[in-house]
Amino acid sequence: MSANTVKPPARTLTSRRTTRRLAADAGLLVVAAAFVLPLAWVILSSLDTDADLKVKVPDGITLDNYDAVLTPEITFTPLLNSLLLCGGGTLLTVVCAALAAYPLSRFKSRLNRPFMLTILFATSLPITAIMVPVYALFVQVDLIDTMQGTIFFFAASQLPFAIWLMKNFMDGVPKELEEAAWTDGASPFQSLLRIVLPLMGPGVAVVTVFSFVMMWGNFFVPFMLLLTPEQMPASVSINDFFGNKGTVVYGQLAAFSIIYSTPVILLYVLVSRRLGGGFALGGAVKG
Repeated sequence: MSANTVKPPARTLTSRRTTRRLAADAGLLVVAAAFVLPLAWVILSSLDTDADLKVKVPDGITLDNYDAVLTPEITFTPLLNSLLLCGGGTLLTVVCAALAAYPLSRFKSRLNRPFMLTILFATSLPITAIMVPVYALFVQVDLIDTMQGTIFFFAASQLPFAIWLMKNFMDGVPKELEEAAWTDGASPFQSLLRIVLPLMGPGVAVVTVFSFVMMWGNFFVPFMLLLTPEQMPASVSINDFFGNKGTVVYGQLAAFSIIYSTPVILLYVLVSRRLGGGFALGGAVKG
C-alpha cells in the first residue's frame, strides 16, 4: 500500500453501514408484510359480515360468520375426518420411519446408500405423476373411497422424507448406550423403544409435526381417492365456499380457515418444548 493512499473517514464508513442496515431492515419488513397481511385479512374478515378481498377493519365486530360455519355438515364432520386421516397417517408414518431408519443408522451395509438415494428420488416425484396408477391400483384392491386406503397412501407419500429425517436424528444417539443395553440382555427392538426413541424426542416431534402438516393441507389426494361427501376432510370441504360464477362468502371462508388451522397450531404448541430442546443425553457417555 502506498503512502499516498487515503482511508475513507470514519463517518463515511458508519454512514454506509447504517444505509445497509436500513436497507436490510426494509427488506425484512416487506417480507414480514407479505406474511402478516394475509393473516390479518383472515382474522379481520372472519369478524366482518361484509368482508371482501380488502384488508380493512370491520365496522362492527360480529361472530355471525362463526355461527354460520359451526355446523356438523360444514365444520365438525370434515374436521373429524381430517383428524382421522391425518392422525392415522402420521402415526403410521412415524412408526414405519422409525423401524426403517433404525437398521440404516445402526448397521452398515453396501445397500444403505443405494436405498437412501432411492427414497430420496421418491421424494422428488410429484404427487400428480403417480396418482393415475395409484387410483387404478386402489380400484383393483377395493381401497377406493375408503378411509384406510387414504391413510395408507398418506403414509406412503410422506414416508421417504420421514425416513431421511428420522435417520439423521437417530445418528445423533450414541451407539454405546445400546451396546450397554444389549449386554444386559435387551433386544434391538427393546433398545429402540427404551433408549433410542426417548433420547431422540425432538426428532420424533419434528417428523410428527412435518408429516401431520403436509397431510393436513393436502387437497388432491383425498379429493381423488374419496368419493362419498360424508368422508371428505376439511381440506376438500373448504372448496364448497367457492360458489358458482365467482361468488364467495369471504367472511365464512375466513372463519372456517381459522377453525381449520387450529388443530395444527395446537399440535405445534404441544410439541414446541421438545422442538426447542437438544438431545438429553445428560452425560450418559463419558469421553
